[in-house]
Amino acid sequence: MRKSGRFILVALVVSSCGKVEDDRNFKQDMRAFVIGLSEYSKGIHPNFIVIPQNGIELVTETGDEDADALAAPYLHAIDGHGQEDLFYGYTADNVATPSADSEYLQLFLDRSNAAGNRVLVIDYCSTPNKMDNSYAVNHAAGYISFAADQRELNNIPSYPSPIYAENNAVVTILADAQNFLYLINPDQFSTKPAFISAVTATNYDLLVMDLFFQDGTEFTATEIAQLRQKANGGSRLVICYMSIGEAEDYRYYWQNAWNTNKPSWLRNENPDWAGNYKVAYWDASWQQLIYGNNSSYLKKILDANFDGVYLDIIDAYEYFEE
Repeated sequence: MRKSGRFILVALVVSSCGKVEDDRNFKQDMRAFVIGLSEYSKGIHPNFIVIPQNGIELVTETGDEDADALAAPYLHAIDGHGQEDLFYGYTADNVATPSADSEYLQLFLDRSNAAGNRVLVIDYCSTPNKMDNSYAVNHAAGYISFAADQRELNNIPSYPSPIYAENNAVVTILADAQNFLYLINPDQFSTKPAFISAVTATNYDLLVMDLFFQDGTEFTATEIAQLRQKANGGSRLVICYMSIGEAEDYRYYWQNAWNTNKPSWLRNENPDWAGNYKVAYWDASWQQLIYGNNSSYLKKILDANFDGVYLDIIDAYEYFEE
């Protein structure tokens, strides 16, 4: 489980190679990474949507909740925020998040929301009364939300039915979305057509999904166009998940040689997520894998004609600061 950290004190870290990193601002490094990625994608598709998940402290210049100055270039570069565990799931799935933690996160979320960015909340809860409460409190706060009954994000919940805030609108901008489906792990679907059929049988306004099906094949622009269609005749936005704060050994870019001879930017494996490795995300070689050229991950997403990108492990700065 990835959580936002509060107490960040250390400015120097020792890398896995035994080398002391430069005295750097790890939060600003992440902001610069996201800004560069946004400028690249919007330079190709001006209406492309950029949504970072977690790492909400980046919205203020210092990362403090009571800071006066907002990180304006970062807020301008993005279109929304994804936030996990805001009201359920922070300490355990289907358990209410401590109010102090919810309130802390909302101090940042509300400032970004006021700056024009849409807030998307993922609460991990599975009993109907808690799912209902999650939708209600998020709506009252001005957020759109998804009550995920599986931490693996591999299913379309059967509850509630109909879905919260169901509508038949043609949704083409993030501001118009009233609900969303977070379905990044397609392992319960035997084929791409089965996945597409299941999604198009729903009326969610926005879908967050992976570029790749479980067999490693990429979704095509034609398939993404199919996924935009709601069952009731409306249409949805289709946003692509991409991790930028960790490298994943099951992605197309992974080289077997890295298992024994790591590039300088590749760091320790995440003990909570097998196959995910910390990266020096400010390193040019890592960033070139992510965006900026025709063979980059983001270019594949753009070529598949997704409406935007959903960026995970934005809070990777916590690893280096701590």
